[in-house]
Amino acid sequence: MSATDLPYSEPVRLHQVGAGVTRRLEPDAAARKRIADALDLASLDAFVAEMTLAPAPGGWRLSGRVKATLAQTCGITLEPLPLEIDAPFAIALAERSDEESEEIVITLDDESPDPIEGGQVDLGQYAVEQLALRLDPFPRKPGAEFVQPPEPTEISPFAVLKQIRPSDEG
Repeated sequence: MSATDLPYSEPVRLHQVGAGVTRRLEPDAAARKRIADALDLASLDAFVAEMTLAPAPGGWRLSGRVKATLAQTCGITLEPLPLEIDAPFAIALAERSDEESEEIVITLDDESPDPIEGGQVDLGQYAVEQLALRLDPFPRKPGAEFVQPPEPTEISPFAVLKQIRPSDEG
């Protein structure tokens, strides 16, 4: 996926980091609209990510906080559900060496670092990812319940014709 396909991108090259870099990302209205569309949000009124990227044993550490004012859509009533997010995060990162295979190994522990490719870290992409992780995958308005519609008694297509056929009384 290229940077132009991402809803929000703020790359930082590792050689520019030095002892550490701190950034405050605050996407403009157009970027918030792209993020809202990508995450299927009703609206994204405010989004701020404060992030610090610094060297750490075995690689790098990306830490910070995401704050957002948004609305998700209720899956039952289709009404907007306002939501405030204010959450810290920390992610371990490591550069992929050329000797490592292209094979992706999936583990269930959270200890494996995210790979860094191309000598850069996209802070914008991580900010959007951290926001997405805090969203309710099945938003529902309090008290809203799904009611199964009654099953039709006769499913035959001829049932409709039976209802509109003129009666033979006479």
